[in-house]
Amino acid sequence: MNADNDISACANCLCQASRQAARAITSAYDRRLRPHRIRTTQFTILANLMLRGSTALGALAKELGLERTTLTRNLALLDAKGWVAIRPGDTDSRARIITVTQTGRSRVHEAYPDWRKVQEQVSGAFGEAGVNALHKLAGTAIG
Repeated sequence: MNADNDISACANCLCQASRQAARAITSAYDRRLRPHRIRTTQFTILANLMLRGSTALGALAKELGLERTTLTRNLALLDAKGWVAIRPGDTDSRARIITVTQTGRSRVHEAYPDWRKVQEQVSGAFGEAGVNALHKLAGTAIG
């Protein structure tokens, strides 16, 4: 077989491994947060809004590393639950400014102790070097 066509290296595909790891991590957070009736994606959006304050949709999408359309779908669910408020921008009525509501804040504060527990569990599984590597990768543009 031609070396250019030898796909055996695909067995160690970093993309596949990272996606499997992301699903496992997300699943661990979701299991812990389930009693609070909040998913980790929702918790992350709300917590970021609490930390940042009212934020334009585009800026929030960039901060979270999400496509605008993906964030828009997630925000529609949060809005329906009354956990966020969405209003037009001050200078551009096409822009959307997202604010976490008091109900959303309460949901985050209620779930936070369980979030801390799973955060510590996942951090322990990775170890300090693994946690640092994950944060470094998250902030790195590859390609």
